[in-house]
Amino acid sequence: MAHSGIHRPPVRTLMVDDHATFVDELVSLLEETRETDVVGRAASGEDALEQTSALRPDLVLVDLALPGMGGLEATRLLRIDAGAGSPLVIAMSVHEQSIYQQAAMDAGANGFIPKSQMGTMLLPMIRSLFPAVIQDAEPK
Repeated sequence: MAHSGIHRPPVRTLMVDDHATFVDELVSLLEETRETDVVGRAASGEDALEQTSALRPDLVLVDLALPGMGGLEATRLLRIDAGAGSPLVIAMSVHEQSIYQQAAMDAGANGFIPKSQMGTMLLPMIRSLFPAVIQDAEPK
């Protein structure tokens, strides 16, 4: 693997889902690459907002169905001030219908992935949202 000489840090990622086993599987998937660093986990929208403030992740993966504040409202609040320092958001759902994707995008999500397709869609989507990270890892 060639190196460009410029070290780019991995994408700091916060996982937001109330199903610990699913989060464990996602963390395992993401740990297979050096492109991401899971810096925290949250099980509710409220916890996601607190952890985002404390951890300053680059990316938040958020389930739409959460206890308390749902994923749509959390996404809206995370993206309301989508300037510098605001994380990008990828919404996820067990529901694959386009109405869920549209709701997530309307709330400000930068992407949407049905949970059944996380294994094939997650890394390509992260790479498309953070192209500088993968460019550094690719051979020149």
